[in-house]
Amino acid sequence: MSCGVPIIADLDGPAYIRRIGTGPPAPPHNRMERDMNAVVSLADSARYARTIEASKAVRWDIDKDVIKGRRFDVTRKYLPDGLSLARELALSPAEMRFISQIQGRTYANVFGLVERFITAKLIDVSGQHALGDQNALEALVRFSDEEIKHQTLFRRIESMMGETMPAGYRFDVDPDAVARAVLAKSTWSVLVLTLHIELFVQLHYRQSIEPDSELSELFKDVFLFHWKDEAQHAVLDELELKRHDATLSPEDRARAIGDFIDLVVAVDSILQVQAKADAAYFAANCGRTMKHMEGDLVARHFLKAYRWQYIFSGAGHPRFQGIVKGMIGEVGMKRIEAALATLA
Repeated sequence: MSCGVPIIADLDGPAYIRRIGTGPPAPPHNRMERDMNAVVSLADSARYARTIEASKAVRWDIDKDVIKGRRFDVTRKYLPDGLSLARELALSPAEMRFISQIQGRTYANVFGLVERFITAKLIDVSGQHALGDQNALEALVRFSDEEIKHQTLFRRIESMMGETMPAGYRFDVDPDAVARAVLAKSTWSVLVLTLHIELFVQLHYRQSIEPDSELSELFKDVFLFHWKDEAQHAVLDELELKRHDATLSPEDRARAIGDFIDLVVAVDSILQVQAKADAAYFAANCGRTMKHMEGDLVARHFLKAYRWQYIFSGAGHPRFQGIVKGMIGEVGMKRIEAALATLA
């Protein structure tokens, strides 16, 4: 061809001629093609690129960098007082330490649970960049890969904690069933929940886990390396959430707020069941017979601690408040706050 335009064979019809790099691209023919050509601004593309560089810089290995052949030390706390709230109970130091270990094991299980649906959703939204901005695509693929690694890490350490603790601990939540239920909700609500989770991860590590010198060193290292990844993931959460939010009508957004509230209520229902199970496990293994009223107090305490850890610490995070309120306004935010108030 003298004009230099390549001929590309169309397997479903006659050959056709496509001019590469001349003129605007043809409009997408269907929803899938539109999704695969998501528009990303230059400024946002640069932010995606920075998360790629950060991901490369902090890349870590479960055995080489985190576990390093160690076991959990039963003479140390696993979860810090700022998260377990154990000092609010009139218990012996050994009993408070045992509560921190029970809650630390549940903490690992909960993260293994939520990262199942986070991974699935990020794989889904990354496809919207497949034929678009490649910085965004690579950043989200890395995000998904890191979340899969986190799931593996939390399965490992949950098993290792089980080796140091009495038999009888239970976490009976099916992560696949939970993921299917969560992913049935709107993308906006799942992305908001994901942002909420990854912001409280940073808060928990910086304010409670890192400063506590009484924690198991292995437990601290698990959440140090987890935090390193999640610091970048929260940036990607914000970028994807704002990009998706821009496609919604006011009616869509109002329904999505309702979906998010439904998801938080569902999380709370899981926490209620786990708080009772963990309190019963504590009572059975604390080394003494507990009075009925004291057992009820411990169960209420577990639920208070879990609601703080997994709901209120994230919902009150200034960055979460700023991002979400910027999209849904004062009225929408009050709707969420009113729903949260029913859980206190």
